[in-house]
Amino acid sequence: MTSLQLALIIAGVILVVGVIIYNWWQERRVRARIDSTFGNLGKSETLAPAAAERVEPTLKRRDAVDEPMLTRAGATPATSPARVPIDEVEDTQGFELPVKVQARMSVTDSRSVVPDEDVNADADAIAPEPATASERLVHDDAHGPQPDPDIECIVALQPSKPVPVAALGAGLQARLGKRLRWFGRRGVSMPWQLLKRETSGEFSDIVACLLLADRTGAASAPMLEAFAALLRDTAPSLPATFISPDVQREATRAETLDRICADLDVQIGLTLLKQPPATIPGTRLRGVAEAAGFRLAGGRFEWVQEETGAVLYSLQNFKSEPFTLDGLRSTSTPGAVFLLDVPRVADPARVFDQMKLAAKRMAHTLDAALVDDNRRALDDQGLAAIRVQIQKTAEGLKAVHIEPGSPRALALFGG
Repeated sequence: MTSLQLALIIAGVILVVGVIIYNWWQERRVRARIDSTFGNLGKSETLAPAAAERVEPTLKRRDAVDEPMLTRAGATPATSPARVPIDEVEDTQGFELPVKVQARMSVTDSRSVVPDEDVNADADAIAPEPATASERLVHDDAHGPQPDPDIECIVALQPSKPVPVAALGAGLQARLGKRLRWFGRRGVSMPWQLLKRETSGEFSDIVACLLLADRTGAASAPMLEAFAALLRDTAPSLPATFISPDVQREATRAETLDRICADLDVQIGLTLLKQPPATIPGTRLRGVAEAAGFRLAGGRFEWVQEETGAVLYSLQNFKSEPFTLDGLRSTSTPGAVFLLDVPRVADPARVFDQMKLAAKRMAHTLDAALVDDNRRALDDQGLAAIRVQIQKTAEGLKAVHIEPGSPRALALFGG
């Protein structure tokens, strides 16, 4: 071996060691910046050392004694009375509730149904802590939407210098099967801004946020792998450094979150029905519905709150066919169903009162009956029992920091 070859080998070894040391130093620097960046996103001081390297958001419930979490049928937490489905509720006089609450776990819904003990285990695994800064920053009235580390997998990208939105390229329009949001801010003390293609200016910090669960189910490991791959493809265009998410840990969080949401995912239906063989002409139904404030959209009539633009409840065809202008002109229907999506409206009990009043008025106008799924007449006693269970569902949502009708609720109970 010549002296030249020996010198090259030594130089190569020194170069490799230098690269390793440099990468180690860069990773420590990036981690320090990420810790600083996410200090405003409410990282809990009680995180275990292994979790302190990244934001590990989880939904937290309040003290179980004061605000027990709503549980599945048959589950009886030690801190709260047993809860049963609304269609199994009975009062002291033997009244059987004459309407079925429709949990969103049908064959068309991919949420997993888990044993009762697993649901309770998920709830108990969530440490009862006070509300954190992250829960207060989900939506800032002054600055709009904010990252939500409790329900999103959040990864920070650290550009070497401030970058425009255009630098994100195709990453901004990527579709992964769950809501993907990008946020940027112009400085450590500045608020986060939701980034869109037309957003102007340059940003010194970028975060990518992937929703962990919605009504189509939990974010899967392959979906999270795709998210990590997207970040690897996007980072060089900034250029930026980042720490790839722990796919297995995030998938586990997604499954836990999905089970909690599935247990609180409830709809209420009140059926308006003519006595067979009588039917309601489509034109008549449309006229009465529009006079009551409904508007036709997406195959159903919707009652929209003017101040917010939110759909409070809807009126759907009793038959499987959606409502259309042409269909309403030419056909009739035996009835219609008033539907309240409990997690998606603010103050669900109050909205139910409004929907109940509209249903009674429409039943009187159309000379129809208000009935349950078994076509038994609904009376005030049955409607009152339904309202009680709606209030319990709303309390269950609040107990795990999902305010009904909030941006967080709309994300988790959408899709």
